[in-house]
Amino acid sequence: MGLEFSQHRRLLFISGQVPETSDGSVPEGFEAQCEQAWRNVIEVLAAAGLGVTHLVKVTTFLTDISQVVPNRAVRRKMLEGHEPALTVMIAETVDSKWLLEIEAIAAE
Repeated sequence: MGLEFSQHRRLLFISGQVPETSDGSVPEGFEAQCEQAWRNVIEVLAAAGLGVTHLVKVTTFLTDISQVVPNRAVRRKMLEGHEPALTVMIAETVDSKWLLEIEAIAAE
């Protein structure tokens, strides 16, 4: 799948968002962590005056291949049908409590 955009005014590069809440706690279970990481991405977008429809590229780092299907379900729910270019990788995270990390690029 390719995504082309030829006229943009701004690009927002979102650093890896981990499943921590504002108080530093980490939810239990993969789906809860996935939702939290996406909430963090959406919060960064909102702070820049953007929304999920501005996402053009998402890279998700999962810690286990068994997380691929639940990750897809949560992503589809959180992005409300928007489908940016996507890469999913299996890798260790810096903190073993984190089951995933999401980085993204948005364009306006």
